[in-house]
Amino acid sequence: MENRPLILVVNDDGYEARGLEAMVEVAREFGEVVVVAPDTVRSAMGHAITMNVPLHVHHYKTEGGVQYWRTNGTPVDCVKLGQKVVLRGRQVDLVLSGINHGSNSSVSVIYSGTMGAAIEASFDTPAVGLSVQDYSPDADFTAAVHYGKIIVKAVLENGLPPHVCLNVNVPKIPFGEIKGMKVTRQMDGYWYEDMEKREDPYGRTYYWLTGHLVSTDDKEDTCEWALRHNYISIQPVHYDLTAYHAMNDIKYLENAR
Repeated sequence: MENRPLILVVNDDGYEARGLEAMVEVAREFGEVVVVAPDTVRSAMGHAITMNVPLHVHHYKTEGGVQYWRTNGTPVDCVKLGQKVVLRGRQVDLVLSGINHGSNSSVSVIYSGTMGAAIEASFDTPAVGLSVQDYSPDADFTAAVHYGKIIVKAVLENGLPPHVCLNVNVPKIPFGEIKGMKVTRQMDGYWYEDMEKREDPYGRTYYWLTGHLVSTDDKEDTCEWALRHNYISIQPVHYDLTAYHAMNDIKYLENAR
């Protein structure tokens, strides 16, 4: 029992999200579980960290052997607080982020608080971000829990390459219709966005971000192809954002005067 892995669970949908409990269900089978979650919804925070206000973290319950903490910070702050405060002096073996209400495929990975936390953890700890395509508060997590356990078991047994985390997305279909899992790459796409003008009850104008994902890449090795064809997408993600293919193209800048 003493050698069971130490697993830190975080999310971006907040400490009351059903997806968080689903992730605890995944994790508790494999080790000692500690939860650090935001005190409210912190979706689409990307890799944001808190710099200008005091950070608080409070233990609010222990249930089924799992410690639960909440903070006013971002998802990335949850990882930092988990490692440096709540579990200070202990080595975290795995960080699990999610289960997110909504897909984090394609370019969404750069906006995602779920994946921001997983990428933060991957600097020194294996990490998995897990999401379902269903944005509903009552989303069905059956498939995500089932396959999440398979993935966690495999990662604990085999590890991940240094500084790599997994971006796992589960399609919004009944559990029995999932065909399996595919290792994928990020689809080349973008969000077509608009700022919808609205009016509040006091007659004041405000704006609401709207949009939809546009695919410019429909090859069979992409995350979106896998999801559309009823597969779970497993994508390795790395924090290095260097556009290596463009380095030679901008060599002219070295001689610019």
